[in-house]
Amino acid sequence: MWPNDRFIKLCGIEMPIIQAPMAGSALSDMVVAVSQAGGLGSLACALLSVEQARKELETIRRGTSSPVNANFFCHQPPRGDAARQMNWRRRFDAYYIQLQADDTSIPASARAPFDDKMCDLVVEFHPEVVSFHFGLPDKNLLHRVTSTGAKILSTATSVDEARWLEDQGCDSIIAQGFEAGGHRGMFLTEDVSTQVGTMALVPQVADAVKVPVIAAGGIADGRGILAAFALGAAAVQMGTAYLRCPEAQISPLHRQALKDTKDNETAITNVFTGRPARSIVNRIMRGRTNIRCRPGVPVGRCCGGSAPREVRDGRVCRLQPIVVGPRRSFRSRVARSAVDQATSE
Repeated sequence: MWPNDRFIKLCGIEMPIIQAPMAGSALSDMVVAVSQAGGLGSLACALLSVEQARKELETIRRGTSSPVNANFFCHQPPRGDAARQMNWRRRFDAYYIQLQADDTSIPASARAPFDDKMCDLVVEFHPEVVSFHFGLPDKNLLHRVTSTGAKILSTATSVDEARWLEDQGCDSIIAQGFEAGGHRGMFLTEDVSTQVGTMALVPQVADAVKVPVIAAGGIADGRGILAAFALGAAAVQMGTAYLRCPEAQISPLHRQALKDTKDNETAITNVFTGRPARSIVNRIMRGRTNIRCRPGVPVGRCCGGSAPREVRDGRVCRLQPIVVGPRRSFRSRVARSAVDQATSE
């Protein structure tokens, strides 16, 4: 059925569709639904504690025997800098005042890089696929993962990154175009201006490496899948497309924003975490598209998250980060039906 079946054979799945790992938005319900439909469900572990990740993996293993993907960040956390952190917060004083939010108790980001404890979970639950964002972990950790038999994926935003990942032993490479929602997976450069779109990146990566290539960014239906395969991809990764599915762990305000957002209302910014990510344009982004900061994930959390519950309304939605790509989501379909829709098209 598929003109390039290298990825589905590599991972033992039926459909060459990966549900993108979306930290905080897609948990075990989504993973099970997609994997049961023949795609590859992905659990993003970057925002989960070890115990939370264990609980999700246990639920996934009870819910499906199909292959699944466990995803991890492998960034270098920035060093603590109280003065820099305070300066960052002071830039948003007006928003805290407007929302009656407490700016003295904002927790640091929970996004943690892959470490020994998370690696222990991989060894225990042996997910069939393990993927990374921001490069790869150190060689000792990577060796432990490969020893479980898991197939290794990671994200490349350029041909140079793709070649580097292949040289390090990746079994397949995710070619992330400029359109992709969420954090840019870039790790060999910090220059966002040199990043290219999915349809320009995929054929160049496919020509440069021997392993299967996965197209990611701006793909949400059969037309995008067909185009990706024509350009040399062996699979596609879709994230925003699944966010309106009932399994997505997002708020009603988030769902409404997804429904209302137009094609020209997303942009890449680093104001929310310190690293470039595509989000729905909101008041904070309009006022401050980017900030100067040392590389790292992240510098803090959005003030909207610390607003008193009674004022968490549309005003907060216009402040909170909603990371998405520019394509519309499936219309409230369950994730299993969404996989069927994309492939039938």
